[in-house]
Amino acid sequence: MNTLTERIQTLDGLVWQPFAMPLVLVIVGGLLTAATGLVQIRRFPAAVRFALSGIFGRKAARDGTITPFQALSTALASTVGNGNIGGVATAILIGGPGAIFWMWVCAAFGMATKYAEAVLGVHYRVRRDTGELASGPMYYITGGIPAQGLGKGLGYAFAFFGACTALFGTGNMVQSNTVARTFVEAARSNAGLEVPQIVPGLLITVLVGLVLLGGIRRIAAVAERIVPAMIVLYVAMAGLYLVMNIGQVPQVFGLIVGGAFTPSAAVGGFAGATMAQVIAAGVSRGVLSNEAGLGSAPMAHGIAQVGHPAEQGVVGIFEVFVDTIVVCSLTAFVILSSGLWMDPAYAGASGDLTAAALSTSIPPASALVAICSLLFGFSTLIGWCYYGEKCFEFLFGSRMIVPYRAIFTALVLVGSVISVPLVWAIGTLLNGFMAFPNLLGLLFLTGTVRRLTRDYFGARASSAQ
Repeated sequence: MNTLTERIQTLDGLVWQPFAMPLVLVIVGGLLTAATGLVQIRRFPAAVRFALSGIFGRKAARDGTITPFQALSTALASTVGNGNIGGVATAILIGGPGAIFWMWVCAAFGMATKYAEAVLGVHYRVRRDTGELASGPMYYITGGIPAQGLGKGLGYAFAFFGACTALFGTGNMVQSNTVARTFVEAARSNAGLEVPQIVPGLLITVLVGLVLLGGIRRIAAVAERIVPAMIVLYVAMAGLYLVMNIGQVPQVFGLIVGGAFTPSAAVGGFAGATMAQVIAAGVSRGVLSNEAGLGSAPMAHGIAQVGHPAEQGVVGIFEVFVDTIVVCSLTAFVILSSGLWMDPAYAGASGDLTAAALSTSIPPASALVAICSLLFGFSTLIGWCYYGEKCFEFLFGSRMIVPYRAIFTALVLVGSVISVPLVWAIGTLLNGFMAFPNLLGLLFLTGTVRRLTRDYFGARASSAQ
């Protein structure tokens, strides 16, 4: 098992070295930022407005399967997950404090990328033989790239790696693994009990299986209810911790910015990191968390009931902001201010490090983090099952949906008991393979994104005059 882990980590390191996937993400995000006229900055007020209008009950009598807010909730269900609890922790343990800076860079460009993905998802969505709408990179790549051979090849490559990621990567086993570990940490610190990881693994497996029986409408309905509550709970707890330790915030910010450009030396239990490791850890965990460029979220955004693709595009901007700039940043400041990231006892940790860090100032925090991890992991699992299901449907037809759901549910249990280094290496490696065909597709379709953006915001500007 150690040999397998080392080989996967080596391959993962090649994919996420600074001049490989991180560079591609920045190039594509930069081009989309320019093509849309700094959409993530200029249209951020519109993003907040659309998101809030969904929260307060605006209904849209338009073509689509789910409401815009349900689409946002489903997308947030898969993005605001244990990548925010365990992913941030592993980024710091691998790359040091500077990894968080590169996570922020990833998000800054990722807002434009997620905007483009949502816009294209709505524009190129199709109706499958089941009667349901379907969307995602496999449809906008095959439908939007004029060269049919290239478009078909990239579309099928995305669907294959998307299905693999949903089954074996960040959409499945990473989530159940973090849920199990945080549950075990809570039982140990709060009740002095040693609980086997398979116990919480069985719990999350049963819960996921029950929801998946209802398909996308049940997934969206569940996400719409639990996602806002779980984000508020976690943000409130992390915010309280920072208020209690407010004096350390400037020092932590200095660690993050300074560590972004200076290799992190070994200190305490931290083994140190090269500049390449700092960038790779930040960008890979950033993509794992906010999924911008990955191609997953447009499968949910693309079936929203909206009048114009750009309306759902700005909702995608808000999604990345909440996930990385708010939730991931809070986790990072908690971990770094606690000092536990340098403790040898947490060298192989993930979400359990976050729980322990919060507990240094809020004693019952490990139990609350276990609850948040369960909710985060549960919501991400049901969201990603839908994503993988759409990829399977594209590859093999609708008849494979039920067998796919059964395999997905079984792998939730497997993921809960395997080692942390292996499960995270598999997750980030598959993210890279999944993102590459999607990013190439976005490059080819940048002109379409520009045209749709000008069409919508240009018309609004003209009507306001």
